[in-house]
Order: sequence, then structure tokens, then C-alpha cells
Amino acid sequence: MSENTISRRSVGLRSERGPILLSLMLATALVALDSTIIATASTSIARELGNFAQIPWLFSIYVLAQAVSVPIYGRLADFFGRKHLMLIGIGLFLVGSILAGFAWSMPVLIASRVIQGLGAGAVLPMSMTIASDIYTLQERAKTQGYLASVWGISAVVGPTLGGVFSEFVSWRWIFFINIPLSLLAAWMLWRKFDEKRRLDDGTGRERSRPRIDYPGAILLTVGTALVILGLLEGGTAWAWNSAASIAIFAVGAAALVAFVFVELRAEHPILPLGVLKRRIIWSSTLASLIIGAVVLGLTTYVPIYAQDVLGTSALIAGFAVAALTVGWPLTASIAGRFYLRIGFRWTAVIGSAIVVVGTVLLTTLGAGTSVWLVALFCFVIGAGMGLTAVPTLIGAQSSVDWQERGLVTGTNMFARSIGSAVGVAVFGAIVNANATVGPDGAPHGPQLQVATHLVFLAIAVIGVALFAAVLLMPTRRSLQVGTSTTPTETAAAQ
Repeated sequence: MSENTISRRSVGLRSERGPILLSLMLATALVALDSTIIATASTSIARELGNFAQIPWLFSIYVLAQAVSVPIYGRLADFFGRKHLMLIGIGLFLVGSILAGFAWSMPVLIASRVIQGLGAGAVLPMSMTIASDIYTLQERAKTQGYLASVWGISAVVGPTLGGVFSEFVSWRWIFFINIPLSLLAAWMLWRKFDEKRRLDDGTGRERSRPRIDYPGAILLTVGTALVILGLLEGGTAWAWNSAASIAIFAVGAAALVAFVFVELRAEHPILPLGVLKRRIIWSSTLASLIIGAVVLGLTTYVPIYAQDVLGTSALIAGFAVAALTVGWPLTASIAGRFYLRIGFRWTAVIGSAIVVVGTVLLTTLGAGTSVWLVALFCFVIGAGMGLTAVPTLIGAQSSVDWQERGLVTGTNMFARSIGSAVGVAVFGAIVNANATVGPDGAPHGPQLQVATHLVFLAIAVIGVALFAAVLLMPTRRSLQVGTSTTPTETAAAQ
């Protein structure tokens, strides 16, 4: 049976795909904007609510809630459908935004960010999974490019909107603006997306509703939450060798070990470990983890380098790193032409090679470098990322049936979050060891150039690791494809 036939039965290609994609982009924009818009409003928030020391938690707790919920949403979508999980995610994000806009204290605002993060944890994987469900293999690269372009636009628009709202209206409007956008995205998805999930088990018999693996979900949430929290706050809120740090990592590791034992015995595991044994999936997951670390390092330390070493304004520094998210969607939109001709693996190899070139060029930056050269190098890296992230994700999605596609997408996004958390810890440790960090939490002093240079060296090493990871992707002989793939899809996996 062809992929298009199965897609019509599963999600209904008679749905209006244009409005659906627009609603997915709008929902993704909500998550992307809230990752950047709050940065320029931090001072105004602290001035009104107090507790400036708790400002970092507005970022950390959002990322944490999002990361730990992604794999769970991905698996639940395979049980109950994408549409309902997406609407739940948008609803949680809407509730969190309303509470954040009316927050009367910093703890209330932090709690609201938790709810927003839980909503974002559903929106991101569901957007990519729905796009994969309703578009053919030939079309997926372009649609993934559209979704990626949302992040590029948000990287520029987010900080600007945050500053405008804080200065001319109120910081609360960075959350209130989400209300009409969330309602519009949910309404469009509800009206236009006619999801017809497969309710049979492949034999014509109706599947029974699976029992949710609650112990596995709880252990996965607790374990990953503690590990990510330890990585995000280690060396900042507490010393790495402190009792608090050791306890957090120890309990987190114990919960994850217990999670593995539970999953091996569960009838319907929340994260089937057998899926991760497939070479295409674990290699693409590894690549996603490394991509998360590279992107986090660039978006964090390129602006610091541009402002404090080159002496540019915050706006120019933002445009320099935005070049990364401009190159990404440009090449992502044409990645399909490559992987349909030369396969997922070789497309990703070419892309990761470009990433290596760009990250090595970053190590040549000095105190007198033009900021436009910095932007050019970031653009090169972004172009390589577009040719790497798209084929690795779509290759993994195409190797499984509809019933596992949400799981694979959620696992991929979860790995990227873990990579970002590890990147925070590694790059932060490098900077803290080589530059003076002032009371505002930002590095200062002449050692900053040395510190950022070492960060760029570390990113270059990680770029080489990305190249090695995509080389591990399977060829045609070793690839296992799902029953929902076509001969074209199988050929692309060469």
C-alpha cells in the first residue's frame, strides 16, 4: 500500500493542508518567541516583581518542563492521535501565558513558565509529526524548512518585541500577545485537520485502547528532570562538587536506571527501548543531540563575543547570530532534492561537512574581526544544519510506521534538548574557568576573548563529532523501513 493511500486513511489528505501548515507554523512561533522574547524584558520584570536572582529560573524551568515532556507526548500521540495532543499543548501554553501575564510575584511567574513549558513540549514534536503525516516524502523537506524558518524569524523578532513591550507598554504583553495567537492556531487546527487514525492492528481487527505506562512516564520525567536541572544549574546555583549537585545527579541516574528496568517489562512502554536499537534511529538521535549542543553554543556565545569583544550593539549582535537561523531554512527547504537523489545519509554527510567548515572558520575570529564575517560564518553553519537536521529526522520518521512516528519524533527532539543542556554545562564551565563573571552573571574582562575562542574550539570539535555521527547512518542494505514507506522513500534512505 502506498504512503499516500495510508496517509488518506490515517490523517486524511483531503484536509486543507495549507491552513494546517499555517496553524503548525503559528503554534511553533509561539514556542520560539517565548524562548527569546523574555530576555529583553528581564530587567522590567525584576523591577516590578523583585527577586532579580530568580530571573534565570524563568528560562531554566521553561526549558526543563519542555524537555522532560517531549518524549511522553510523542508516545501518547501514537496511542491517541496527534490532533488531541497538539490542542492540549496549545491549551496548556495559553493557560500558562494568561497566568504569566497576571503574575503578582516571581514564584507565580515561574510556575506559569512551567505550564508554558509543558505546552511547548507537545507543540514542537506534534508540529513535526503532523507535517510528516500529511505531506509526502518529496514535500517534507520543504515543510520542515518552513517550520525551521519560524525559528529564524523569532530569533530576530523576539528580542525586539520584548524590548518594545517593556519600554512602551508593559512586560506583561509579552505573554498576553500569546492569547489571540494561541486561539487562532487552535481554531485553524480544529477546523481544518481531519485526523483519521488507524484503529486496526494490521489484521483488520480493531485495536484495544493501550494501557498507559504510568510508572515509566513518572520515572522518565523525574530522572530527566533532575539530570537536566543539574546540568542547567550546576556551577551557577550550586557548585559542581557540592552535596546538592551530587544528590541531584545520583537520584536522577537512579530514576533512569529504574526506568530502563520498568520499560523492559511493560506491556505498552512509554519509550520502547527496542526502537532505539535500530541504527537509523539511534544514529539520527545522536546527531540531534549534537545539533542541540552546537546551536546552543552559537546562540549563547556569538552575541557575547560580538558585543563584549567586537564592541557592537545588542541589535547587531542579534543579527549576527540570526544568520544561523537564516541559512538553516534555506537549505532545509531544498534538502528533499538532495536526499531523493543521493539518500538521507549522504545528504547529511554533506551538510555536516559544511558545519565542520563553518565551525572551524569560527576559531579564526579575533578582536578585530568584522561582525559581518561572524554573520557569514554563522550562515555557513546554518546552511550545513539545514542539510543535516532535515534528512536525519525524516530518515528516522520514514523508517517506522504511523504508530511509532510520534515516538521517533519526540525522541529526536528530546535528544536535542539534552544536547542543549549538556552544552550549557560544558560551555559555561569553559567560560567560567577562563573569564571573570560579574555580578550581572555576564563574563567580563580581557580574558573573555580567550574564553569565547575556547568555546568556538569546543564547538568545532563537536562539529566533527556530528560528521562522525551521520557517517553511522545506515545504507540501503541495513535500513529497516516501516510499512508506510514507498519505493521512493526506501531509495532515499541509501
